[in-house]
Amino acid sequence: MKNISTLLSIIALALIGVLFYFQFAKGGQQKKEAVKSDNNAAPSFAVAYFDIDSLQEHYEYFKDVSGDMKKKENAMNAELNDLTNKYQRTVRKWQEKGNNITQTEMETAQREVGLQQQQIQQRKGELEQEMQKLQVDRMSELRKQVEEFLKDYNKDKKFAYILSYEPGFIIYYKDSAYNITGDLISGLNQQYKDKKK
Repeated sequence: MKNISTLLSIIALALIGVLFYFQFAKGGQQKKEAVKSDNNAAPSFAVAYFDIDSLQEHYEYFKDVSGDMKKKENAMNAELNDLTNKYQRTVRKWQEKGNNITQTEMETAQREVGLQQQQIQQRKGELEQEMQKLQVDRMSELRKQVEEFLKDYNKDKKFAYILSYEPGFIIYYKDSAYNITGDLISGLNQQYKDKKK
């Protein structure tokens, strides 16, 4: 789950970089235009944010996905444990024969043990790839849901940017007046509840 926070943090960092670029690269031009049009009017520029930790803690879809991922991880570990136990039984079987083993049996044992080791490593790699793909797919779906909700949510709010925030991130101060976490969580939960019906 730390990968999810890290991925969302990277996306937020990139958005902040773009924000600063546009703000400062065109800042002089915007100031000149604002002065020309009206000396008393200032361009409105509002940035809202939401807390990643709160979203992960209270968004029902995220909880369900986390539960599914945990079940998948447990099933993966159980399968790998079964393969490892089978391998250990094979090794014990050959060890019990001790010094009474022939050269042909020794070669057979080495092939059998080596093949089982390869199968364990191959299956482990396959399961890890499946798990990683599932994580990426679920996080893409989560990001898509958040983006779609915020696009609709922001139609009447007129925020220039909506950023994600997590403790330890580069933002050193945040005005709680622009915290939309509660709105985001309740809106997403309602949409998810409606989809599940």
